[in-house]
Amino acid sequence: MTTTAARTYSVPGISCEHCVKAITDSVRPLEGVTAVEVDLGAKTVTVTGGEDAATVAAIDEAGYDVA
Repeated sequence: MTTTAARTYSVPGISCEHCVKAITDSVRPLEGVTAVEVDLGAKTVTVTGGEDAATVAAIDEAGYDVA
């Protein structure tokens, strides 16, 4: 199910701008995603739109684990 709500994921492995780019580049193309925000300080990824399972899978494929 695609949603337009924003969801925030804890991703403890985020540590640099490369992490931000890798996650953003993996999640942004997903169907229904309208926004991706990665917060290095909080180690979170906030995604608006898309499917939860697809988003988690994309973050995982980028090399990061969702806590």
